[in-house]
Amino acid sequence: MAEVPQLEAGNPRAGTPEPGLLLEPDFRRFFLSRLAGTAAGQMLLVALGWQMYDLTGSAWDLGLVGLAQFVPALLLALPAGHQVDRHDRRRLLAAVLALQVVVALGLATASAAGLMGRGALLAVSLALGGLRAFQMPASQALLPQLVTGERLPRALALSSAALQGAIIAGPALGGFVYAAGAGAVYGLSALGFALATWFVLRLVNRTPPRAREPMSIQSLLAGLHFIAHRPVVLGAMSLDLFAVLLGGAAALLPIFARDILHTGPWGLGLLRAAPAVGALAMSLLLARWPVGRRSGTWLLGAVAVYGATMVAFGLSTHLGLSLAVLAVSGAADMVSVVIRQSMVQLATPDAMRGRVSAVNSVFIGASNQLGEFESGATAALWGPVASVVWGGVGTGLVVLAWIGLFPALARHDRLVRTAGNETVQAPQDQPQDPPQDHHNSVATPPR
Repeated sequence: MAEVPQLEAGNPRAGTPEPGLLLEPDFRRFFLSRLAGTAAGQMLLVALGWQMYDLTGSAWDLGLVGLAQFVPALLLALPAGHQVDRHDRRRLLAAVLALQVVVALGLATASAAGLMGRGALLAVSLALGGLRAFQMPASQALLPQLVTGERLPRALALSSAALQGAIIAGPALGGFVYAAGAGAVYGLSALGFALATWFVLRLVNRTPPRAREPMSIQSLLAGLHFIAHRPVVLGAMSLDLFAVLLGGAAALLPIFARDILHTGPWGLGLLRAAPAVGALAMSLLLARWPVGRRSGTWLLGAVAVYGATMVAFGLSTHLGLSLAVLAVSGAADMVSVVIRQSMVQLATPDAMRGRVSAVNSVFIGASNQLGEFESGATAALWGPVASVVWGGVGTGLVVLAWIGLFPALARHDRLVRTAGNETVQAPQDQPQDPPQDHHNSVATPPR
């Protein structure tokens, strides 16, 4: 990754900042909704994890929290994507956020009354997983309706900046507020979800009505079919899946905070926020200078750096060093996220964005929630340090394997816009998919 990224986005003025995105009312409302909703979710997760570890002191139970969020998200992903493509995405997203207000208020009330236990926390995790099965594809499919195709890569970078800013503020604020009790954190989280709901409801729907395709096995599996016939997209999404599945350490942060780095809830908040600091800085850089040439090389290199930082974090016994390497891991992950999301969104016709985004959310959920379960299980067997170190090594091995399994991904050059559909240019020596494999005449894509 020695090459400086070339300026490219299908825009002849790609070397200058894109003016006006945050001045556009709908994009600004979407940006603020993502900021408030993500901060609320992060505060809730900090309180949920710390409360579980306070109650049980078990790495296994921390892993179960992640598994409980993943299972309903997996089971509901395809039906959720279908509903996102059938209904008004704004109203669907607002409904999911409003239900999370109810969940957070319930947690606040139960915590204040001393009624929270291991079973209740796992039940809440199941509910949150079910809601997020709808939230992620609805949010991902909504953004391309708000900005034109050539501005989408920068809009994705700015949207990611909102997300990362919230991941910085949310855990840090949640960690400090936890001193007043878990109920206070849950109450503040409910306020954030309420603000996010309000901003989404103020979005203007400029998309013409879509035909409501009846639910069938074919329509449910359309997103899987779309991705499976585009090997560069499949390679990029699966790379992220296995890299974060092996290399993630989020579920173990309470253990590292208390038992290895010898800090408290405030330190846990800083550890959860540290990756977002690096990711925020990188997202702002990518909004100014998007990756152009050799996007496949940048993607693979970023994932390799992410794995190396996990090894360093696992071996660190100093809070400052741990925060620094986590920040670098967040910056590397952001390069991967923006490249992958640009590939997926620019390649997908609007009528299928919900279903393709739902499949993408399964990959992301598997890498995050299932990765938390994997971390908790391996930490229970080997200890937290060995779990994180060997996970980072495994991420590096995945990168090497994917270079061989998906050579087109390693050779992939640039993102371009084609007439009629936003898509990703295939390498010059990579054959195009046959027309019968396309949905709505979309061009060949390659996360």
